Amino acid sequence: MSVTMGTNLHELLRRHREEEARLRWEGTFAEYLDIVRRRPEVARLSHARLFDMLRAAGVTEAEEGGDGERRPRQIHFFDGQLFGLEEPLNQLYDYLESAARRLEVRKRILLLMGPVGGGKSTIVTLLKRGLERYTRTEEGAVYALKGCPMHEEPLHLIPDSLRPQVSEELGVHIEGSLCPVCRYRLEEEYGGDIERFPVQRIVFSEAERVGIGTFTPSDEKSQDIAELVGSIDLSTVGEYGTESHPLAYRFDGELNVANRGLMEFVELLKAQTEFLYALLTLSQEQSIKTGRFAMIYADEVVIGHTNEAEYQAFVKNERNEALIDRMILIKVPYNLRLSEEVKIYRKLLAESDLQGVHVAPHTLEVAAMFAILTRLEPPRHPNLTLMKKLRLYDGQPVEGFSPRDVREMREAAEREGMTGVSPRFVINCLSSAVIRAENRCLGPLNALRALRDGLDHHTGLTREQRERYLNLIHETRREYDEIAKNEVNRAFVYSFEETARNLFNNYLDHIEAFCNKTKLRDPLTEEERDPDEKLMRSIEEQIGVPESAKKAFREEILLRLSALARRGQKFDYTSHDRLREAIEKKLFSDLRNVVKITTSAAHPDEEQLKRINQVVQRLCDRQGYCPACANEVVRYVGQLLGR
Repeated sequence: MSVTMGTNLHELLRRHREEEARLRWEGTFAEYLDIVRRRPEVARLSHARLFDMLRAAGVTEAEEGGDGERRPRQIHFFDGQLFGLEEPLNQLYDYLESAARRLEVRKRILLLMGPVGGGKSTIVTLLKRGLERYTRTEEGAVYALKGCPMHEEPLHLIPDSLRPQVSEELGVHIEGSLCPVCRYRLEEEYGGDIERFPVQRIVFSEAERVGIGTFTPSDEKSQDIAELVGSIDLSTVGEYGTESHPLAYRFDGELNVANRGLMEFVELLKAQTEFLYALLTLSQEQSIKTGRFAMIYADEVVIGHTNEAEYQAFVKNERNEALIDRMILIKVPYNLRLSEEVKIYRKLLAESDLQGVHVAPHTLEVAAMFAILTRLEPPRHPNLTLMKKLRLYDGQPVEGFSPRDVREMREAAEREGMTGVSPRFVINCLSSAVIRAENRCLGPLNALRALRDGLDHHTGLTREQRERYLNLIHETRREYDEIAKNEVNRAFVYSFEETARNLFNNYLDHIEAFCNKTKLRDPLTEEERDPDEKLMRSIEEQIGVPESAKKAFREEILLRLSALARRGQKFDYTSHDRLREAIEKKLFSDLRNVVKITTSAAHPDEEQLKRINQVVQRLCDRQGYCPACANEVVRYVGQLLGR
């Protein structure tokens, strides 16, 4: 085994060395022109490169769903990483698509604004890591003048007078000029012969400060604009005689190293005014003012992020009008869809070390439910509760409301998703609950207790907010009570599976007679009798089928039965979701006393114990429970029914 592993490791290292050697291509400018002639995309600008990177991962365009709801465009680059942020990600995609075509929006700073823990920095981090990977592929290959501190495009060597002709011949757009260092080297080292200037392939790397820059504001007294635009190298001024000599300047600011790629500005609006005006010049003129040099061309995507309070304060200051006009704002609110929030928690938990910990069914759902309730605005419709609104936003059916109503709710909302608890807060609470879990099983009630306790340590909450959040925890608890009862009831129903099947077959006989306008023959007396309307309605009412729709519902069941029969398939009560739900709810109602007596018995008899064990086994086999949390939920439901 160790020999095989060692062989595989050596093979991996060999391939890695070959890959690194392939990426270290070097040649002359003349050779680079041949590459551009074959593949014009290598000379694209930064926005186009970022846009092509997103497209390369795959994009599913927006489409109309069967329910009339329009499905948003899916950008697969973010699959498995970001959840419930389709709208801001689509806005980002639209911005990059326009900028890739060199429209005016490319001269704007992209500003992501939203609450803490909402995903702003994650979006930028994914783009940065994506660029690092993309530039290692042939499709994303980037070439630069060797030795250039700003990794600039080699086509900048072409004199302005020749550019129209060269652009037409190569099929590329050429813009920008040589940086001071490359201009100096071209004359001093190569005598103006541009074809001899060396070119190399580069790979973007934030760690090595190539093509990706990151700037974080800090204390005003200690921060220097040189962090953005570089500074004079005092140790070389004596050698070159003047501070304006290109080789006496360090072009190592974040804006310099991010040329050709992406510049992230963390907490953008907290930066000093002079820093923001450096960005203003970059966005509008696509140039950087450094030291005693003329404006230096720079091609980079600038993305900043900030919170809502900082943004509102910034907007209210009239002195910032010029900057605001050169920003494109994308709001990044908290996710408002329950199923997507659960995915966020699963991802975060999967990234942690939770070996041997079992997460009981509905635990993450309950935590997500509370989180989203804190983010929703109170419903304006009189028949809509906050919990129903949560279900609607998650795409679940709620009687009396359509997808159009959901769209109107979203459009009418003013700040929905901009406040509430963050996924980070929830995960912190769940982590604490895991540590305290005695049996290494995290259940919904543990999660709710941890969230309640976490509110005591949540900084920044007002008294009113805390009271509201506590009420939402109680509301979530009530919702979980219904989930738990249904879960246990369903497990009991499976132990009465024959009863469920008989009820189903009985219902089918009666609706068939109803639809065909025939009578039923009593198996004992041989007498003919009318279909039992009371029986049929007792089942249909369980799922809210109104009197006016009963005929259509019954006919639809028979059509489904007939279609399966033609294909040689059997139709049972699990073949139709709504009918299954109706049968189960009817049995829940009929078996309520049995469930109550069995689950709440302090000293169950042999028959009750046998039934409890069957229910626990069913919960473990079919619903994902472990013995500990299955027994816990059975006991809990017994307490609920015993009240």
